[in-house]
Amino acid sequence: MSELTATLRVLEPFPGLLAFYDGRIPGKRLHSQARNWMDDGAYGLGIASYALLCGEKALVYDTHISPAHAGRIRRHLAERGVRQIEVVLSHWHTDHIAGISAFADCTIIANPLTALAMIENEAALAAKDPPIHPLVPPNRLFDNRLEMTVGSRTVHLLQFDIHSADGTVLWLPQERLLLAGDTLEDTVTYISEPEGIARHIEELGRLSVLPVDRILPNHGSEAVIAAGGYGTDLIQANRAYLRRLQSRIDDPALETESLEAFVAPEIAAGSIGYFAPYEQVHRDNIRTLRHSLGAEA
Repeated sequence: MSELTATLRVLEPFPGLLAFYDGRIPGKRLHSQARNWMDDGAYGLGIASYALLCGEKALVYDTHISPAHAGRIRRHLAERGVRQIEVVLSHWHTDHIAGISAFADCTIIANPLTALAMIENEAALAAKDPPIHPLVPPNRLFDNRLEMTVGSRTVHLLQFDIHSADGTVLWLPQERLLLAGDTLEDTVTYISEPEGIARHIEELGRLSVLPVDRILPNHGSEAVIAAGGYGTDLIQANRAYLRRLQSRIDDPALETESLEAFVAPEIAAGSIGYFAPYEQVHRDNIRTLRHSLGAEA
């Protein structure tokens, strides 16, 4: 076992649906003490990749935070009898594609925006800390919607412009289950494209129309994911956060108000939990949005 994957946990929130969860361990870092995307953008917040299994086939949703993690996923699936793997990418960001080289021999499915972003950002991804190289591009593209089957399960791949313009979620209509990627997070969403915040809010409304009972995000509480995921109020909590932040972005009180206070109504309702490392995400969101508005002025 690689030291890098020593804390990787395998959860099974539903029969035949695995969550490969790592992180949210106080004081533990994987890569370095300096701020970096692996420790601060993924491991510190907790991250899961998912796999749907049926007999010898599996559909893997995101490739995790390193080739070592992806290798552990493949070995575990092989131990469960899987011989054929297809991969779906939720979007092009580092912590979702970092393990992609370990799936180079598989069908890798993405929407055209994800494929384009990966190609356009190949040099930047290779220069990241830690670097993502080599980068294996998707080899099967779909536009807007794709229906697949994994054994007896029907899976719909759906595009949403939430968090990132190239978002892909997995909707399992029979189980009324949504694998949400980064379109939803607990405690709050990370604003990576501030110029698209109005679209993200609108698209969260479109997402809420899906007949879903349970939601499994990539970033969330291990205990909640293990127990079967979040309710649909997670969608409204993420939407409320963006609306509130947008409406108060010029409020000087944001500088001193904690995230815990900022999202107190949603915490009180049980829609989300409070995880202290998201305080930094909230500060970053404020700076990102203010900088974007300043640049537009």
